Amino acid sequence: MQKPLAEIIRPQNIEEFVGQAHLKSRIRAMILGKRLQSTLFFGPPGCGKSTLALIVAKAQNRQYLRLSAPETGLAELRKRLSGNEILILDELHRFSKAQQDYFLPLLESGEIILLATTTENPSFSVTRQLLSRMNVLRLRSLSREELLEIASRSGEIINTSMPEKSLEMLASLAGGDARTFLNLMEYAREFDEKDLEPERLKTILPEAVIRGDRVGDNHYELASALIKSIRGSDPDAALYYLACLLESGEDPRFVCRRLILSASEDVGLAEPMALPMAVSCQHAVDFVGMPEGFIPLAETVVYLALAPKSNTTYAAYLNAQKEIRTSGPKPVPLHLRNPSTSLHKEWGYGQGYKYPHAYPESWIDQEYLPPEVGGKKFYFPKDQGLEPRLLAWLKKRRKR
Repeated sequence: MQKPLAEIIRPQNIEEFVGQAHLKSRIRAMILGKRLQSTLFFGPPGCGKSTLALIVAKAQNRQYLRLSAPETGLAELRKRLSGNEILILDELHRFSKAQQDYFLPLLESGEIILLATTTENPSFSVTRQLLSRMNVLRLRSLSREELLEIASRSGEIINTSMPEKSLEMLASLAGGDARTFLNLMEYAREFDEKDLEPERLKTILPEAVIRGDRVGDNHYELASALIKSIRGSDPDAALYYLACLLESGEDPRFVCRRLILSASEDVGLAEPMALPMAVSCQHAVDFVGMPEGFIPLAETVVYLALAPKSNTTYAAYLNAQKEIRTSGPKPVPLHLRNPSTSLHKEWGYGQGYKYPHAYPESWIDQEYLPPEVGGKKFYFPKDQGLEPRLLAWLKKRRKR
């Protein structure tokens, strides 16, 4: 069976490796050091994690075994480990926490050196006990220039005369993933010369060229960028990150949930219609489905970005939460308790309560907080959007 291009040109030593310049001195130290330590290579797909692990293992001149966590159970792993000093384990995060615990005594005794890879944040996907026994190296996505450097090597092997602008387009589409980039190059090598021109090539490439990362760091980074762009009132950036999420295959319901939270946290009382707008967006997306669901999503994202901003209700709750967690909840004042039984009435429940609707403009001055926290303020309004108008009504009555 013909090997994929990514496998054919896989670097065999650190000198051939392209990218991760920030780690190369540490990799060389691992190769030359007297004692190799277990290491976790963390980064997005196609950035060279497994390749670096292989380079390190081969340079040690020791017996090594390479396995993939999704394809290997512990029973098989125990059998195959015999006689090997180094284990290269791809996708460590796919092992359960109980399975990860299997390595603890092996690493503790030095019986095996583990060189593992993961695309997921190890702080959440790897047990704390295992992390404490490993070094963690964080890799980044490859730049377009680094992908083009890889292309110059692979171009000789697949003998393609692809125009430079077409290569640059493929490098942009690959999103820093060398494997995706090489697969696209390999896919295009059978095309006629006229089909390799950028505009023509763009129309005949596979559709699924954008890497989806719905459970990894990229998923949360894009969501964070979307919300922060809305918070910063930048509709163009917000639309860009919305498109990044949807084009990578993100679940639109996840995006709707983030927009509903943003409408409450970031827009708040400055524009009270923001929350109904976000909730309506969720219903619209559920009703029309995808791909047309991007239309109400885009409308809502722009609306939230352009809306005046106030986080006062969000901050007010945190202030109240802090009071409860610091001093504990205090008893509800008797006049606010519901006298649902004759015994309650005897105890004084509801006595002295003033029913606001019985007074002009449905308002009467009375104390609602427990005496122990009476006079404390948790809500501090901002002079943004409709919030001052909403508060003016209460201020007017409190001045009586």
